[in-house]
Amino acid sequence: MVKIGIYPGSFDPVTNGHMDIIERSSKLVDKLIVSVLINPKKNAGLFSVDERMDMLRESTSHLSNIEIDSFSGLLVDYAKYKEASIIVRGLRAVMDLDHEMQMAQINKNLSADVETVFLVTRAKYSFLSSSAVKELALFHGDFDDLVPQYVRDKLKSKFQ
Repeated sequence: MVKIGIYPGSFDPVTNGHMDIIERSSKLVDKLIVSVLINPKKNAGLFSVDERMDMLRESTSHLSNIEIDSFSGLLVDYAKYKEASIIVRGLRAVMDLDHEMQMAQINKNLSADVETVFLVTRAKYSFLSSSAVKELALFHGDFDDLVPQYVRDKLKSKFQ
């Protein structure tokens, strides 16, 4: 049986912290679906869903078992649709854990067949967020080491 995992997120934009989780979790499953959440409760974001998916495709092109997708609605329904048994979540700090545990317990209640796996982000990325990267890009700060090169180029062209 093929073990499929899903790593959901907004990825607006994908950071090296996201890439750390993607690369490490891709070794734990046969196929990892990195999926952009379309959240009607949040604003549109800096990048469109298609742009985010493009950046993810380019940034993960060195990994052979990655699928890039998008979804809206309940994550467990999406997991069932994709025949995934694992949800991957990254943890940067202790404050992430409370929210992520709550979501994992809700998801487990909705679907007993889907497990949530938490991966702790490497210490050098524990401070990193898409919001921080966008702010650095907006004010022309140095963010070169925080995102994949393709994403860096897209951000720089957005804020020229």
